[in-house]
Amino acid sequence: MERTVVDAYEKAMKPEDLTRLFVERANAGDAAGVAALYEEDAVMAYPPGTVTVGRDAIRRLWEKVLADAPRFEPEEPLPTLVSGDIALTSTPPRDGAGARAQVVRRRPDGSWLRLIDRPEFRPPAR
Repeated sequence: MERTVVDAYEKAMKPEDLTRLFVERANAGDAAGVAALYEEDAVMAYPPGTVTVGRDAIRRLWEKVLADAPRFEPEEPLPTLVSGDIALTSTPPRDGAGARAQVVRRRPDGSWLRLIDRPEFRPPAR
């Protein structure tokens, strides 16, 4: 069996593990490690107003973002919603504005990867 980039890293055995692993890898400046949290054909709504498609494109995006060495703080997850092998994870950002949400999918080995990621969204202005 061929080893993939995902197999080179600690696996998320619960959907909520993905947030912790993201913070650890992003703070280490590991764009490949962040991208390994996503399925090969994942979709990410970032930068705002655009869509980034595929693990390779997500890795390239994070290489640019992490080049400035931003610091990420853990955010307390909201209750995860699970239906079979699909789950919705979300966190309220520390600044209290908007939210973050991800659709994740369980892999055959029992680990979870992000399939759809909306790292930030804000309610419409009234």
